Amino acid sequence: MNTSPWNKFVKYLYSARQWYRETPERALEQAYDAALAIRAIEDEHFGGQPISDRAGDYGHSTLSYFKTELQKYLKVIETRMVEFNASRFFLELPERVAAKPKGGHLADNYLHGLGVNTKDQASLIFEKLEFIDGVTGKYINGKSTAIVPVVNEANVPVKYTNRSPNSKENNVSANSNNNSLDAVDTNFEEVNLLPRSLLGTLNRITKELDPEAEKEVVKNFRNSKVKTVISLRFILLLILIPLLTNQLCKNFIIGPIVDQVRVKNNAGIFINVDLEEEAFKELERFEQHLKFETLIGMAPQISSEEREKKIEEKAVELAEEYREESGGAIKNVFADLLSCAAFVWILLNNKKEIEILKSFMDDVIYGLSDSAKAFIIILFTDVFVGFHSPHGWEVILEGLSRHLGLPDNRQFIFLFIATFPVILDAVFKYWIFRYLNRSSPSAVATYKNMNE
Repeated sequence: MNTSPWNKFVKYLYSARQWYRETPERALEQAYDAALAIRAIEDEHFGGQPISDRAGDYGHSTLSYFKTELQKYLKVIETRMVEFNASRFFLELPERVAAKPKGGHLADNYLHGLGVNTKDQASLIFEKLEFIDGVTGKYINGKSTAIVPVVNEANVPVKYTNRSPNSKENNVSANSNNNSLDAVDTNFEEVNLLPRSLLGTLNRITKELDPEAEKEVVKNFRNSKVKTVISLRFILLLILIPLLTNQLCKNFIIGPIVDQVRVKNNAGIFINVDLEEEAFKELERFEQHLKFETLIGMAPQISSEEREKKIEEKAVELAEEYREESGGAIKNVFADLLSCAAFVWILLNNKKEIEILKSFMDDVIYGLSDSAKAFIIILFTDVFVGFHSPHGWEVILEGLSRHLGLPDNRQFIFLFIATFPVILDAVFKYWIFRYLNRSSPSAVATYKNMNE
């Protein structure tokens, strides 16, 4: 028993050391995922070209959303690469990664044992770094630099190149024509004869005609299946483990201890004044019921001694009932704390499952139609911040107070109802304006029309 805390401390140090040693590949993996996200946006929405304001197939709101996503992913890449380079200074990454395989994506980690990822991990690191450089090389300060005009001495554009403004040739031209280049906008993009949407369609058709397309579809289906299974299993764990912890601890651990302590200390029948008043009202109602039945002839006439005896039996029954309820409230407090601890423990020990669940929920939510999104928004707002929501909050708070054995504080309930739904409504409106309006403007328009 004396070595148990020391073993836990050593285990904690070992876990911290492992987390520190995995910092380089973790940072590289996150930067690589961000670069893949940028490449996916380019291929799907911009025909493989860099993300730019000059795309004529999209409106201002859509382009603003793509620019925000680009800035977010570029910031992630910049931060993670700094973390990667700083941690690599102290750790030998290639040797360590080659000794310890690791998949490229979260779902692929679960498929590694099935043979999905068989590349040499040391060479895979350099491939990822090269891919990240290829994606970020097209953007400087968040702007596309795919095409830059070359200016002659007469300040007339003579040709376009795919070089960056930092290339050697452009620097020579800039040294000889500083005044001319200062007035030239270098944020040019290649002009296509066909719309980007048509190019994207042709690109998709080409991929579908690829002989390897079927394998890619099967692989994506397997990854999606694994993601769905992992997410549903994790949701069940989040629900069942806290519930089982609550019931088992309450009935077999906390319950006997609380009952023994209350009997030993001769604890009171009522844990708060509200329960006492409720018991008195119930006993008074029973006495009036007996008298009423006797007056209307539904029950035979009884003497005062018999009436007092029945009232006494009812009082003993109520005392036993409310003593058990008071003890149950104490049990609920400790059982709920253990359930919360179990819930937090699941979250801390399943970080990969949390990310997979987040991705799964994003796919489900963003896969809904605009009308379905608007319906869910209206349902959520009406239930929690709508006109009838104060009654629901009042019932919830009263039930929670009784569950934990707390007295019914009406002032606290009214103050909570007057502040929390208002704050929740403000936060929800800000979320619609800040995020949903960019990701799905048509859903916001449908929500406004349905709400009117």
